[in-house]
Amino acid sequence: MKKVLLSAAIISVLISGSVQAATPDELYDYVWKLINRKYVDPTNNYQDWSSWRYRYKNKLNTFDDCYVAIDTMLASLNDPYTRFLDEKEFNEETTSIKGSLKGIGTQIGLRDGNLVIIAPIEDSPAELAGLKADDYILEINGKSTKGISIDKAADQIRGEKGTTVSLLIKRGDAEPKLYVIVRDEIEVKSVSTKMPIETPMPDDIQYIRLSSFISKNASNEIQNILRNCGDKKGIILDLRSNPGGLLSNAISISDMFLNGGVIVSTIDRDRYKDTTRATFTNLTNKPVVILINKGSASASEILSGALKDNHRAVIIGEQSFGKGLVQEINKLPNNTGMNLTIQRYLTPNGTDINKKGITPDIVVELTEKNVEAKDDVQLKKAIEVIQGMTCISQKNG
Repeated sequence: MKKVLLSAAIISVLISGSVQAATPDELYDYVWKLINRKYVDPTNNYQDWSSWRYRYKNKLNTFDDCYVAIDTMLASLNDPYTRFLDEKEFNEETTSIKGSLKGIGTQIGLRDGNLVIIAPIEDSPAELAGLKADDYILEINGKSTKGISIDKAADQIRGEKGTTVSLLIKRGDAEPKLYVIVRDEIEVKSVSTKMPIETPMPDDIQYIRLSSFISKNASNEIQNILRNCGDKKGIILDLRSNPGGLLSNAISISDMFLNGGVIVSTIDRDRYKDTTRATFTNLTNKPVVILINKGSASASEILSGALKDNHRAVIIGEQSFGKGLVQEINKLPNNTGMNLTIQRYLTPNGTDINKKGITPDIVVELTEKNVEAKDDVQLKKAIEVIQGMTCISQKNG
């Protein structure tokens, strides 16, 4: 299982290259300086950040001591997405960007201090076991998750291929249910044209399921489909339960649909606003419908917001997750790393969707009964709407 950075947050930069080895004291100070220079909140959660710099001076005898001290310091920021990664965790983080994960394939986050599933990865053990977006994890292997950090939860859930993990899940008003899931090696599949629930798809509509922005290949995969759908009259882009990933993917894919206009703006700790605009080199002018739900987060929300605010797509489904922060992956000494929140982002209309989400143009809820009956009412609505849009487009033409 991969940690939440690749799920409920947007990855902005991967800093590569070699970093010299450091002592425990030096590594701790390295992290302190990064926060002091780059962290999105200049108040550092309304505290005197200087008080942390020498708090453990000459007390860190081992790297384990150092890691605990760093975790304690970062916890004071009250930001679950800014966290230190030891050598093993940093390697797993960078490997996941290349498209492979290990565990059960579910992305986790914190909502009001409670551990929540943002979305299971398509065809992963988590999805096959029946886990869903917005499920709350009450226990891991019989231990309560109350007050747990994302790091600790991830450590407890992941494990060797073939081993099992038990999760006590709370879904809506139903009684908690225990799931025992066999861990596996997870291949991150970014793009598919296969519908999740069997629904008749008209031949003149191009369906695209984008399940993750994690893989560097996601943008190229979308580009190839758009370049080869000349006979289609409209496009349905399914971002349901897409937890996010690389900011660069969100921007490049948005650009494929837009002919000018703002894609997204980011604001850093110094309140510097950086606006990214489309390049007037869109790949298609075909009508677009985007499907979102509670598990559509971060990069999914950038893409949805960009096309919605530019009146380029109709958004159908449920309110999205609401994650408007950008993380940077920093390589630290001794092959360690840190995920650092460096920016917050705004949709083209200047909307801050953090903890709010994207509101669909047409709200359609997919209930448990719908799923059990294999009745994808959201996709059916998307087909209905896109057919209406293509008719209007034809008449205007």
